Amino acid sequence: MQSPVKNKNISLPYLDDFLLNMQNNNLSQETIYNYERDLRVFQDFLNETNINFENSNKRTILLYKAYLNSQDRRTPLREISKIKLSSFSTNKMLSALRSYLKFLMDMDHQTPIAPEMVKLTKNEKKQYKISELLEIIKIIEAPMDFEKNQKVALRNRAMFEMLFSTGMRISELINLKQNQIDKTGRILIRGKGKKERFVYLTSRAEKHLQNYTEIRGIVDTPFIFIPYHGKNIHQENKKISANYMQERIKRYREWLGINIPISCHSIRHAFATYMAENGASPAAIQVLLGHESLNTTTRYINASNKFAEETHRKFHPLKD
Repeated sequence: MQSPVKNKNISLPYLDDFLLNMQNNNLSQETIYNYERDLRVFQDFLNETNINFENSNKRTILLYKAYLNSQDRRTPLREISKIKLSSFSTNKMLSALRSYLKFLMDMDHQTPIAPEMVKLTKNEKKQYKISELLEIIKIIEAPMDFEKNQKVALRNRAMFEMLFSTGMRISELINLKQNQIDKTGRILIRGKGKKERFVYLTSRAEKHLQNYTEIRGIVDTPFIFIPYHGKNIHQENKKISANYMQERIKRYREWLGINIPISCHSIRHAFATYMAENGASPAAIQVLLGHESLNTTTRYINASNKFAEETHRKFHPLKD
């Protein structure tokens, strides 16, 4: 389906205005970046198929969906992808396009496609695989066994302890500043949509955070977790990247021989699941995770087969 990239350099009209409007609506920089990245994929598709935006129609959307489902599409970095997108990722890109088209209409600009023409695909239902608690603990403790640099070992141990202690998102952790943590271990988080909530450190996580901060050193950055090598080490406002954290977890998992994939986000899943298994209220977990909908929280909690089995044994009317 994919044709050579043309030299026409087709662009989306008023894209900068759309992003500026998001900024004016007080959306986070991460959200704005994600929208821009996803719309660049649609722009690349128009260039590869040599379709002017003004000539787009329902068939264009049909072709775009096929493009997103193909394994030879271009990524936001304009590289050929060999991995098929999940329905969730596809719908995220389609939603970005729909929001952009709605903005054009709201601003009285001409748009060849009405937002409602962009139909989302059906999401596949996933059975979330939650690692055993022992495997999560092994990942958290792995830096002390595998990192040769003491600062790196103590830093990584503290980061993973804090992820599992609080259920924070990876973006919230890497942007964490010292003034967000009070003396009781309570952390003020500024999450998605700049919404604020509190999360809490366990005494174990507090201990490892203190171990790291004692050897961290004085640096010109407000962020707690900083790199000790690479191109950002001498820059102001330096901080650990999400890619680094995901890469470290992958390496630790391989070295430990753990088969089930573990990521920063699955540690967040595990936090919710094991809190629920120990009797925590779903409503309380919802607050800790920063979810708007209890349905989202329930999806995490019910990911555990053990949780489902214990619920069945406890509440089935003919259990005896």
